[in-house]
Amino acid sequence: MENKEISRALKLLSQLMELHQENSFKIKSITNASFKVDKLPFKLKDKTKEELEKIDGIGKSIASKITELLQTNTIQDIEDLISNTPAGVVEMLSIKGLGPKKIEVIWNFLGIENLGELYYACNENRLIEAKGFGLKTQEEIKKAIEFKMANAGRFLYAKIEKLAESYLQEFTQTLQKIDPDLKIVLTGAFRRKCEIIEELEYLFISDDASILSKNLFETEQFQIIYQDETHLHLKDLNGINIKLWSATSAEAGLKLFETTGCATHVEKVKAYLKPNQIFTSEGEIYAAAKMDFIAPELREDGNEIEKALKYEIKELIKFEDLKGTLHNHSTWSDGVHKIEEMAIYCRDTLALSYLGMCDHSKTAVYANGLSIERVLQQQEEIDYLNKKLAPFKIFKGIESDILGDGSLDYPDEILKKFDFVVASVHSNLKMDEEKATQRLIRAIENPYTTILGHPTGRLLLSRSGYPLDFKKIIDACAANHVVIEINANPLRLDLDWRWHQYALEQGVLLSINPDAHRNEGFLDMQYGINVARKGGLYPQKCLNSFSLPQINTFFEERKSTIKI
Repeated sequence: MENKEISRALKLLSQLMELHQENSFKIKSITNASFKVDKLPFKLKDKTKEELEKIDGIGKSIASKITELLQTNTIQDIEDLISNTPAGVVEMLSIKGLGPKKIEVIWNFLGIENLGELYYACNENRLIEAKGFGLKTQEEIKKAIEFKMANAGRFLYAKIEKLAESYLQEFTQTLQKIDPDLKIVLTGAFRRKCEIIEELEYLFISDDASILSKNLFETEQFQIIYQDETHLHLKDLNGINIKLWSATSAEAGLKLFETTGCATHVEKVKAYLKPNQIFTSEGEIYAAAKMDFIAPELREDGNEIEKALKYEIKELIKFEDLKGTLHNHSTWSDGVHKIEEMAIYCRDTLALSYLGMCDHSKTAVYANGLSIERVLQQQEEIDYLNKKLAPFKIFKGIESDILGDGSLDYPDEILKKFDFVVASVHSNLKMDEEKATQRLIRAIENPYTTILGHPTGRLLLSRSGYPLDFKKIIDACAANHVVIEINANPLRLDLDWRWHQYALEQGVLLSINPDAHRNEGFLDMQYGINVARKGGLYPQKCLNSFSLPQINTFFEERKSTIKI
């Protein structure tokens, strides 16, 4: 069990205790422990109970609960509290903007015990009758419930990736006993690397016509929803829809093509093909249509076919093209690892040439943001490490908060000390489109802004991004030579890939930034690569595909244009 899972269990315990109005001191202690556990640089599962007790912020009582969780996969206190709480009330804890105190009022004062009742109450203006609720709060809760309902049965690519691969192995091992020549490939939205997955699709390539025989999949693990000769629709215990397709080796190229692209893409490409052609590979299909091969990620009915017909599809970016990583957080703010630890990991494990440190700025008090004094201290440490770790380089960056009026939260004399500045919004996310757009444009026009960080602030399947006029934002970045971030955190993936092509057309550079708060976070760059490929990004237009000398020059030339 990983620290994040332990942290979530402790958080749930504290929320349930608050919901049942238990001892406030104990609640605060468990809440603080939950926060600290998530930030620890070592794994608790490797510690004894005695060692857990000595960790700052844990102590004997919480150490006992963690030990219980590690040994039994649950905490009895949680089970007891859940047994005394309606399931619908527990589910309310997943709604943004609803904390235990508000839920306690909803449950005990209004007598509402599930999300359906709560949504109805919002529509009937019943929430405003309760203490602590107003019309604005009611509308926010209503929107959050609608967002949750709309996303039911949808999964982040990163969260379903391991399961998709495990099913691939499971199906292969089972069915190769029947047909040793069988091949199975993932197809559909997963193969297109969509950020949200609603179903998993597999293509079974076999000359055995009975390979999708019903009795092979009629197990406790899967429920059969539908079946015909070439198609089987299953649902697993997690409620995930799984579609299995079959094709002979002679049909495989066409079937893989048909099940990969979105329906409109497939239909448009087929219009360029002669009837009844046989294809053994997807490459043959695009060649016969007299166009460039179109990578699976691009098959979304954008402008990919028009470009392919003109042979203008560029070679898409790969993880190996990345030479460094920008926008990362260390123990100086809310990260888990020290700068040196992160630098060595990037150099020795990922074979990168540089690291950009972008700890939080002073306004982000909740994230231990850097005061001006601490900025100067951190830069002294980076100077020392650059001498020690050369030729690997650590760039001095900051994630500077964009304030409500669009200004950055350091004076110019401090901003000019950084090699680069990532400007991001972290607060006041409820502006209307016009105000939110003007706020970002003002930040973009700040001469010290190098990169616009996670432009919409969205959290996939959890929080919609704030409304923006994307064309105006991208045009402002083009005019001011500001790079736009593709935040690779799988919860963000922001800027959305649907706007990458417009940015590239305007000459804007993009940067695949992991926003890493620990070494493992650097691996999220692969998810950034996935969506960057969907947006048509190629290495020459990705800032952190620049070599160390190139990005050095880029930062220096950009700073030299700033008029002081």
